[in-house]
Amino acid sequence: MTEVFEGSFTQQEPIPEAGIEAALAVLRHGRLHRYNTVADEISETAQLEQEFAACVGAKYCLAVASGGYAMGTALRALGVKPGDKVLSNAFTLAPVPGAIASVGAEPVFVGVTEDLTIDLEDLQAKIGQARMLLLSHMRGHICDMDRLMSICDAAGVQVIEDCAHTMGAAWNGVPSGRHGVVGCYSCQTYKHVNSGEGGFLVTDDVALAARAVMLSGSYMLYERHLAAPPPEAFATIRYETPNISGRMDNLRAAILRPQIADLETQCARWNERYLRLEAGLRDTPGLTVIERPPQETMVGSSIQFLLLDWPGDAVQEVVRRCGALGVELKWFGAAEPVAFTSRYDSWRYADTPPMPKSDRVLAGVVDMRVPLTFSLEDCDLIARIIRAEVSAAFQRAA
Repeated sequence: MTEVFEGSFTQQEPIPEAGIEAALAVLRHGRLHRYNTVADEISETAQLEQEFAACVGAKYCLAVASGGYAMGTALRALGVKPGDKVLSNAFTLAPVPGAIASVGAEPVFVGVTEDLTIDLEDLQAKIGQARMLLLSHMRGHICDMDRLMSICDAAGVQVIEDCAHTMGAAWNGVPSGRHGVVGCYSCQTYKHVNSGEGGFLVTDDVALAARAVMLSGSYMLYERHLAAPPPEAFATIRYETPNISGRMDNLRAAILRPQIADLETQCARWNERYLRLEAGLRDTPGLTVIERPPQETMVGSSIQFLLLDWPGDAVQEVVRRCGALGVELKWFGAAEPVAFTSRYDSWRYADTPPMPKSDRVLAGVVDMRVPLTFSLEDCDLIARIIRAEVSAAFQRAA
């Protein structure tokens, strides 16, 4: 392969001009703290919460410091205690089991299928071990949510959705984050909106929402929220709920509001790039494309493929050779965690038995970011490079 890609896999688009102007206004008046307002002023953060609640069709929304904080807050607000077991995906990123560990609970990992979604057969087998499922829509892949909710509802298991990779996505027309009792989202730089760090928690449960607001560090200023329960919901909760501060500030909220307004357009642009890459990778010898179900409205901000049952050194060679040509791939099969690619057996604070079926899938998962700074022609070039290197490695092994 002689072509080389010279773009960046970590360069994001600029913040929209409307967000920059709003951020400058906040900097000029200096009222960055969400509760620091003047008479008749509604904070940027309160407005953002109201707008995101409307975006996903939720009654209540809380803007917080990170997606991980949102998950930890959801677990606390639902009454998860130290020593409790919480079901979660074996294929996810470290903040998900980290949120479980942060409340002193124990993750019980559920397997992954070749579609890169939670294994519903394994979930059914393990459903009696916990009363909570922290479900990760890892890398934007959504499982059969109708079947998952049927399994969980029948067992009395509450579902928290980690939607860090699925803001703007849906299953059967229901926005991601709205099947379970709580949806948690990330606004970290590599997600679908960018405030550096930040997150949302959404729910229709009035008591849960009130506890989350108090946990986030509202003091007794909960009446300044537009997307929180009415004051009477806090009558007892305000005395019983600890302050574990993790608020979003007005500067980040100002940056995010125009991005939320433009989310649908941005999701369409991601999908255009994803489908271009997918088309270029199809029918590559030895490479399995992840098929997306028709019920899923996806957001293709990253793309994955499988080199299933390949020797580890052969996968590593593909990753190395693509990297030398400017294409940055991540592999979930390495014996040691690298950057973001840790997996269930890397998190040794959780006592987890081996999961051979999931290990086989994870050993073949290759992952790549798809930033919106890529052009469609960039996507064509990247696909050609991957296709050439995978094909050559497959032929060498034949």
